[in-house]
Amino acid sequence: MSDAIPTIEIPDSLKPVDGRFGSGPSLVRPEAVEALAAAAPTYLGTSHRQEPVKRVVGSLRTGLSELFALPDDYEILLGNGGTTGFWDAAVFGLIDHKSQHLSFGEFSSKFAAAVEGAPHLDAPTVIRTDPGTHPDAVAEAGVDLYAFTHNETSTGVMMPLTRPATEGLVAVDATSGAGGLRFDPTEVDVYYFAPQKALASDGGLWLAACSPAAIERIESVAASDRWIPASLDLKTALDNSRKDQTYNTPALATIFLADHQVCWFNDNGGMEFSAGRCDRSAETIYGWAEASAVATPFVTDPSRRSRTVATIDLAGSIDATTVSAVLRANGILDTDSYRKLGRNQLRVALYPAIDPDDVAALCACLDFVIDRLA
Repeated sequence: MSDAIPTIEIPDSLKPVDGRFGSGPSLVRPEAVEALAAAAPTYLGTSHRQEPVKRVVGSLRTGLSELFALPDDYEILLGNGGTTGFWDAAVFGLIDHKSQHLSFGEFSSKFAAAVEGAPHLDAPTVIRTDPGTHPDAVAEAGVDLYAFTHNETSTGVMMPLTRPATEGLVAVDATSGAGGLRFDPTEVDVYYFAPQKALASDGGLWLAACSPAAIERIESVAASDRWIPASLDLKTALDNSRKDQTYNTPALATIFLADHQVCWFNDNGGMEFSAGRCDRSAETIYGWAEASAVATPFVTDPSRRSRTVATIDLAGSIDATTVSAVLRANGILDTDSYRKLGRNQLRVALYPAIDPDDVAALCACLDFVIDRLA
């Protein structure tokens, strides 16, 4: 692509109402921002250990338990640092000796890399497949934690969540899946995520739905002689979460926006509402790609195509970088492919906050732009 972006003006009648399609940070609903502004005088800039903030934290924890239909003995934990921070915390406080990791993209590989560098743990088993697919876990003697990724944000691959063995915890990175993909919580022990994607908030926070077995593991590791930094201590996070607070000061806006989004989900039907919106958007964009002469869904197996992040390959005659640049010039943002994947590709978020009608409008804009580039 040359440095000059072709001048293509998309008619306003074709454009989506909201042009934000980024895979993270994601679209934040204007209603949530307005609610935050209204609450600001008594919420922002106040102590996170006092009732106004603790009430929002409690609402978020309760709301997530309702959204995921968690068993009564599961608990929602939270702490600062985002998903990357949780990986480090898990290295210290969730893996006993050995873990098995499914690696099928940029983010699923990062937890495995963190474990590989930990001197106090055995070398992990890492099962890899090429981008666009996902591997399957294998029951393995000696493994006490199986690490899955519900939705690989970099490639647009989702995987089913099923226990591979009766022994060992199952920990699932759900950062771009939580709130948009259905799952059976009894098949997992730790379902962890950050709120800047389907929960339509900002980053810097991690949340985790934990089974009794996971709580027991956290407590047993904490009681051992393993050294754990205080900011990465899951037992500290557990103790504080039970008080509806975090160990360190959190970003209050992040917690508020996440809670507002979860309340919106639950007030409108819970997971069937939120995941249903993603389903509609996915059917629209994958249907568009399959009908197009120049576009193809990157993930060939329809059952593995993400319902929250769509990846669409374009024919060599149409430069995806140019398409994204033209869209951006018209106020349609963040449709670029994941940089490290290196494909002639569009990547489009389909999170619940994104109106499925806007996804349909995006497809119309893509046709308009591609026709003129061709």
